[in-house]
Order: sequence, then C-alpha cells, then structure tokens
Amino acid sequence: MRRREFIALFGGTIVAWPLVARSQQERVRRIGVLMNLAEDDPEASARISTFVQRLSQLGWTKGRNLQIDYRWAAGKSERFGKYAGELVALAPNAVLASGYQSVAALRQATRTIPVVFANIQDPVGSGFVSSLARPGGNVTGFSLSEFGGSGKWVELLRDIAPRVTRAGVLRDPINPASLSQLAAMQSVSPLVGIELTPVDVQDGQEIEHAFEAFARDQTAVVGLIVPPTPMAALHRNLIIRLAAQHRLPAVYGLRF
Repeated sequence: MRRREFIALFGGTIVAWPLVARSQQERVRRIGVLMNLAEDDPEASARISTFVQRLSQLGWTKGRNLQIDYRWAAGKSERFGKYAGELVALAPNAVLASGYQSVAALRQATRTIPVVFANIQDPVGSGFVSSLARPGGNVTGFSLSEFGGSGKWVELLRDIAPRVTRAGVLRDPINPASLSQLAAMQSVSPLVGIELTPVDVQDGQEIEHAFEAFARDQTAVVGLIVPPTPMAALHRNLIIRLAAQHRLPAVYGLRF
C-alpha cells in the first residue's frame, strides 16, 4: 500500500472510531404505544407520524437511541387489557396511551411505569389523575377539551339547521366523560329549543340501528351531535355515510 493511501485510511479510521464508540455506548430507551384505533387507519398513521417526528426533533431516533413497541386495539374491548399487559412486560421507560380504555387498562397493569395519555375528555372524573394541576401517581397527559364547550355543539346545530327540534347524541357508554358532556349540552338545549336524546352505541351494528330509528321518527325534525370519543373516531366513516344517507344535519366534535 502506498504511503499516501495508508495515511488517508489511518486518518479516516481515527476519525470514524470515536463515532462508532459513541453509538455503541449510547443507551436505547424503550417506549410503548397503546392505540385505540386500527393500524391501517389513516388517522392513526397521521398521529403516529407526528409523534415520531417530534421525538426525532427532540433527539430521539428509532434504531439509534429509541425503540417503540406498538399495540393496536382497534376499539375491541378485549384487546386493551391484553395489550397493556404485553407492553408492561416489555419494561418500557414510558407508555403513550390514546383514549379512555387504553389508559384504564394500563392503570390496571402498572402503577410505576410512566403513562402519558392523549384524547381523554375528563382525566379527573375518570380517576386517572388527582387534579389537572397535580396529577399524582404515574399517569399524566392532555385533556381533549373542556366540558363547558360541549354546549356550543347544540348552538351550532341550531345555526346550521334552524328547523331541527330534536337531536340524537351518539355516546360511548364505556366512557364516563359522556355523562359530563351530555350534562353540558342539556344545560343549553332548552335555550335553543332542541330536545336531546342520548343514544348509547359501541359498534357498527348499534350505530346503524340508531340511524334507522332517527329516520323513522316522524314527530320531529331530527339532527345529530357526535362528541369526540374513541368510538366515534373508530366508526367515523360509517357515521358520516349514514348521516348523509338519512339527510341528518350533524355536528361533529372532531374535524375528521
């Protein structure tokens, strides 16, 4: 080997070696993610992409210093406890939980691993945190909205469809936040002349039956209010299609 090539190779080696050594020494953190949506749901993909992108901006990159383990419950109640147990068994440094059932299952599975929640309506009323100012325990996160704003959906329905006299409110009976949402809406409904009918639904068949009942009602001009719940997110395409099919003016808690 010529002297110049040897020097170039040796010089490159001493430059590259510390980088390799640092990468080998860097500790890999582990995050669990329990999603209430399905893996092939475009909304889920968008949320996870944003999550991973922001982690990267903060210096956490998959394959370098971060490993992420995903579980997708797709709204099926029996999966949440199973997947929460699987994630906890992996001993992650923290877990991201989306939706009420995800957080409830993880609280059953661990009281030590940090759990950060998103898309929760009433973390205090649900028993996940002691207060918004001082969560306590191993659970914290982000509240989706304030209940007082729920009454605005009723006012908005009156604005877009003045002839509506009765509105069905699609509720997820598993989610305790549904009660507080309905109470806030009922405080406003008499003022705008709209009678509210809570409709508890959990799956596609129950949603279809509810819409059929709306369509048969000849006693009132019927509208629809769909609060932001994991159930509504999971079945949003069905709900939107049925609302259009039955020509029901509808107000949704989430843009998608």
